[in-house]
Order: sequence, then structure tokens, then C-alpha cells
Amino acid sequence: MTEKFTAAIIGAGTMGSGIAQKIAQEGIPVTLVDVTQEQVENGLQKIKDMLHEGIERGVFNEAYVEKTLNLITLTTDYKDLKDVDFVVEAVFEDMDVKTAVLKQLDEVCKPEAILSSNTSSFYVRDLAKITNRPDRFIGMHYFFHPAKNRLLEIISHDGTSEETVAIANKFADLHNKTSIIVKDSPGFAVNRFFVPWLTESVRLYEEGVANKATIDKAAEKTFKISMGPFTLMNASGIPIAYHSANTLAAEISEFYAPPKTLADQVEANEFWDVEDGEVDESKFDIIAERLLATSIGAATALVDEGIASIEDTDRGAVVGLRWKTGPFQLANKYGVKYIYDIVKKLSDSRPGFPVAGILSKQAELDEPFDFNFIDYKVADGIATITINRPEAMNALNPTVVGQLEDTFNKAEADDTVKAIVFRGAGKAFVAGADLKFFLDGAVNDKVEDIVEFTAKGHKLFRRMETSDKLTITILDGLSLGGGSELALSTQAIIATDKGSFGFPESGLGIYPGYGGMLRFNKHLGKELTKYYVLTGRGITAQQAHKLGIVSSLVKPAEINQAISDLVEAGQFDKYADREIPTDYQEILTAFSDENIEKTLAGEAADGVSEEFAQKTAKTIGYKGPNSVKEIKHIIDEQTKLSIDDGIDYELSRLSDIFKSEEALVGLKATIAGKRADFSQFK
Repeated sequence: MTEKFTAAIIGAGTMGSGIAQKIAQEGIPVTLVDVTQEQVENGLQKIKDMLHEGIERGVFNEAYVEKTLNLITLTTDYKDLKDVDFVVEAVFEDMDVKTAVLKQLDEVCKPEAILSSNTSSFYVRDLAKITNRPDRFIGMHYFFHPAKNRLLEIISHDGTSEETVAIANKFADLHNKTSIIVKDSPGFAVNRFFVPWLTESVRLYEEGVANKATIDKAAEKTFKISMGPFTLMNASGIPIAYHSANTLAAEISEFYAPPKTLADQVEANEFWDVEDGEVDESKFDIIAERLLATSIGAATALVDEGIASIEDTDRGAVVGLRWKTGPFQLANKYGVKYIYDIVKKLSDSRPGFPVAGILSKQAELDEPFDFNFIDYKVADGIATITINRPEAMNALNPTVVGQLEDTFNKAEADDTVKAIVFRGAGKAFVAGADLKFFLDGAVNDKVEDIVEFTAKGHKLFRRMETSDKLTITILDGLSLGGGSELALSTQAIIATDKGSFGFPESGLGIYPGYGGMLRFNKHLGKELTKYYVLTGRGITAQQAHKLGIVSSLVKPAEINQAISDLVEAGQFDKYADREIPTDYQEILTAFSDENIEKTLAGEAADGVSEEFAQKTAKTIGYKGPNSVKEIKHIIDEQTKLSIDDGIDYELSRLSDIFKSEEALVGLKATIAGKRADFSQFK
């Protein structure tokens, strides 16, 4: 991908303008195209309305909106797209219209440009045939509303090149989409199980099992969602569910056909009455059984057919549909044998819905489905390990760390591998450890599980740091807590301007437990370590490069070359002595042994401005007081110790911090999306 990467969207309707808005919001120049000037201006007005609504809600500021709008170009002339890198066709679902659009694009766009379609009804392979570049044609299926919904289905057909898939994935990352890879098939992945979930709800009503109010509430309870199927259809469009069901029925089987009641509702052109009586909770179990059987049965079938992975299928439900858990997680929750039984029951009662082999096999084993969150590939002597859990910003938990260790072992054992590269899928590198795991341990008297998890991670991170093979982090996005600590444990860090470090733990009533304080201290000394860990202030990639923590600061297109350069140069002492830039002198003075207590009290020592002292004291004043005390103490002790002894000391303090009431308050508040109130502990 080039540095001056540009995109274009064909169609300025709700979807097209929303896609263009999201691309521009993420800093990518985008051209919005439609037939008339009035249409493109209407599309731009939709974007302006949404952005200004964001200003009113305090989500955006005027400068951000102005910058976003300046990245959007309007045109009715396809010739203006001759230099565009990536085009998304988002016109309405009419094959004749799409054919005309794609032929024009193929003629005008440069040969290396990638063409794509946001279709939800047609095979991507059929659209690719319209062009003379089927290898550079791909499906990009966005979900409503594309400026807000993070899910993107990337659909390759048999002729799509690997390079095109890789660029589409990178483009998804660049405009902050969580992408899932899907085979060219009816309904792709999400609609394959979501549409029958909707139609089965209508069928339950049609059969007289329950009223719509009850079905909605039962679905909300079972799937932990905010809107039941009837309310959701009212919001997204009842005809969409009907037409999607017809398509699935025509392509797969009669099981997916829409019930007559749905057809009648479309014909009547009316919303569902979702308040059609009292909610009857005695009906919840039968409703849950049918909806679980339908959605999980369809989900297991699509995975069985190779349409998508287990992980991406669940990711589609969680990110795109905002379900609390995906179909496979639900199967594990309710028990695979039980799910097999209810799917088999539904299969026996209605034709066209066979039990998937993957479900039958898992039921025989009587074991939950496994999820893989680590991707691995080796090319030209470079092993790339990607933490692929973007729906949770790649947060670390025991499963992820265990899989990370297994994959690292594989790379270390491969004699062809010269270097091991660590990356994160999506916009973040790794946004720390999974706080829900920590809270569960703190609440349920299982702090020893937290200590064991942390000790295991320490051993892995230390092996990364001391490996005979060069270990490199690609910091192309946010890292926090454990993610920053993982990056610091590798032997080299390559960052782009989107990369960052941060230690928010003091605001959670705990401390960074994966060696971040220790390694930061070895790099820069205890004064800067105390400042960044106590305040929780972020460190940009540019700052980290200036401080010598980041080995190479590059543009995204230069990452591979930077890896090659580091491999060729060989291993080096990342903790080599260095001079701290003079613009950090105030921090060094404020957090020296002589002055730190003054600074925490908001008093200005010699060489420290009153404004800095007061602002810093105010920031740290919001943190957990016990956490602040522990962080200072641990950093002081680790300054005297080797890395291995420093790790042991850090671990020795972990149990007490997680048993504290302060940690409980901090974790609960943070998970709830609030700032913790530690005033009771002062």
C-alpha cells in the first residue's frame, strides 16, 4: 500500500455516505461519487448531520469535523477516480446498475487499483467477471450504520489474489474496521445465521407459541441484546429480512424461506406491533430453544462448509450484531450436547436443515468448541505471530497467553526462522490484559489464578527477550498495560505514528504486573518510569523513538523493509546507555527522590513550574492511593535488581494488591466505563 492511499465510494446513499464518512474520519482521503451533483451533495449532508450530532453529544470537536470533511471530495465524473487505490461500489442491489458501474470503474481506474462491492445479494465472483481484473476484485460487506458499526465482511472469490486480500485487510485496519474473512456464499457469514434467527421469531409468532412482545423479551434475555427480533426488524427494515430470507431459500434450502406472516407484513407495509400483549415468561424456554437451535445450527453449518472460521463467525455476531456472545460461545455456555439435541430436533421436524458434521463430532466428544486467537505464518525466514482478537482489542487472558506461548515455541523450534515478529489484528496492538478475568479472580477469591497467569506470562515474555532469534514487535496501533509490557519485552520495536504505549493501572487500583515498570526503568531510569506509570499518561511512538524505546519509526508501507534491516543488523543491547533529551528535564527533576513528594503534593521544586506540579498532582490524585504507594515502592526496589530478580519482586507483591478493596473498586468502575472513585481510601 502506498503512503498516499486514497479511496472512492460509488453511491452517496445511506450506506455509501456512511462508508465514506468512516474512511474520512480515520484520515484517509475519499471521493464520493454518484450520478448527479444533487445526490452527492445530499450524501455529504448526511455526513455533516452525523458529525454535527457527534459534536452535540461531545464525541467530536469542531476541528475534528472540519478535518474529516476536508478529506471528502465530491464528483459525478468517474474520470476523477483514475488515481484512486481502492474503490467500494455501494449502489443499490440491481445487477444492471452494478454492471454499468463496474465496467466504468474498470475502464477508468489504474490497473493496480482494487475494485470491490458492498453487495449483500450477489455472488462476488459474478461481479468480478464484469471486470478485467478479477484477481483485484473483492467483496467488502459493511454493516449498518457503517460509520458506527465496526464489522466488515471481506469476501474473496476463487480468483481473488492473496495480495488483494492482504490489502483489503490492511484497508479495514486503516479505517478502524474489525474484518472477518468470508467465503463467497449465500448470506456470507453473518446473515447466514442472523436472517433465520429473525424468520424463526416470526414463525414462532405465526405458530401461536407466543406474542411478539414475549418473543422479543425472550430473545433479549437469551442472547443478552438490547433489541429483540421484531423491534430490530422495525429499525432495520422488514423488507430486508424478507428478501434476504428468499435469497437464502433459493440458494440453500426451503428451511430458510420466509414465513407467510413475514410476507404479509411486507405487503401491508407496516411496522410490527411489538407491544401486542403481556410478556409471558413461561414461554421463554421454548422460544430460547428454537432461536438457539436455528442460529447455532446455521452457524455450525456455515463453518462446516468452510465459509468462515469459528472465531470469525462469533466475531461477526459480537461486533456486527452486538450479541453478548457468538453462536459457538453460546453452544459452549449451554452445553454442546444440549445444542446438538435441539438442533437435531429442529432438523427432524423441518426439511433442509441437516445437523452440521462439526456439531455432531463435538457432541460425540462432549467437549466445548475451541477458539484460536493466534495466527501464524512463516515467509522468508520471518515468523509472524498475530494476536487476532480485535473484538476485545487483542486483550490478553489465559487462553490467549497459552496459545501465544505454543506459537512462540513453534517459531523457536523452526530452524528456518531467523526472526519472530509480533503483531495485533485490527486497530490496536494489545490493549492490556482482560480486566474481566482480573475482576473474576478478585471477586471470587481466586487471586492465585491471577498470580499464576501473570507468572506464566512473565516466563514467556522473558523468553522473548532472551531468545537467540530476534524478536520484534510491530506497534501499529494502541498498546496499554500488558500490551505495552509485551512490546517492551521483545528485543526490538518497529512503530508507525499510530503506535503508542500506556500504563493505566494506577487508575484501576493495581500496578503494571508484566514487567513494564522494570523494563521502562532499565531503558530510562526510575524518574520517567514513575511519571508515566503514576500519571497513566500515554507515550506516542514519536516520543518513544526519541527516548530510544522504539528501534525504528516508519510509515506502514515501510514495515517489511524495517524488519529486514533489523534482521540484517542482528541483535543489539536495547538497554544501552543513552542521554535523556533535555525537554524531559522538568519531569526528571519533579520525580527525583528529593522532589517526588513535593510534586505529589502539588508543590513546585526548583526547576519545576507551579503549573506542572499542580497539574501532575491533580492527575495522580485521581489514582488509587495504595496503588500509587506500591508503584513508587516497586520501582525503587527494581532499580537495584536484575531483570529476573525484579520480576520475582514484582510477582511477590501481586497477591496483596488484587486482594485490596481498592483494586475491586477500580476494576469494577473501569469495566463499567467509569472513572473509579478512590476518595474513600484517602
